Amino acid sequence: MTFPQFSILDPELTYTLPKRQLANGVIDSFVHIMEQYMTYPVGAMVQDRFAEGLLQTLIEIGPKVIDETNHDYNLRANFMWTATNALNGILSPGVPQDWASHSLGHEITALYHIDHARTLAIVLPSLLEIRKTEKLDKLVQYAERVWLITDGTAEEKATLAINKTREFFESLGAPTHFSDYDLDAEVVDILVDQLDKHGLSKLSERQDQTLEISRKIYQNAL
Repeated sequence: MTFPQFSILDPELTYTLPKRQLANGVIDSFVHIMEQYMTYPVGAMVQDRFAEGLLQTLIEIGPKVIDETNHDYNLRANFMWTATNALNGILSPGVPQDWASHSLGHEITALYHIDHARTLAIVLPSLLEIRKTEKLDKLVQYAERVWLITDGTAEEKATLAINKTREFFESLGAPTHFSDYDLDAEVVDILVDQLDKHGLSKLSERQDQTLEISRKIYQNAL
């Protein structure tokens, strides 16, 4: 494969995108950041603050970006630069990474042809709910620093942060449940079988997300 050594970023190119694809860009960027951030603390202060700043930027500009009639150059430039840093690997040095949301989401796209970003909007909130105990320390940090949640126990902060994440995706027009796409419980076995066929039985930053845990994540997203 050939990989580019540099890219030229022109925010005006985003003017050609419809609302759905703009929303997809915001969500995909958000989840790419979360895959490199929402694991467990390792003392990577710079990486954490960088990720948190990018997440807050997307939360702030996301509702404005999806207005396809709003050709605000600075807004789109910030969007493009945030997306670039979400995807170019700069967040990953020295930190554990997850990527389970992507693995589960890819199977949904392959079988049911739902946009990549929209499958991530289905999977991530459900995954965070199911894996809350394992990710609690980072979820609390995310709650406090990104969503500015200061009240409540660690469990309450984590739960509220997950709820706000789901609400953010839905505010961009991306449903967060299979039922929103007229898909029911029968998809769960099919999707888990695909994960098994593709050797995706040990996922997450600790390689401890088994097929049964993935099943629970899919079920929780119904």
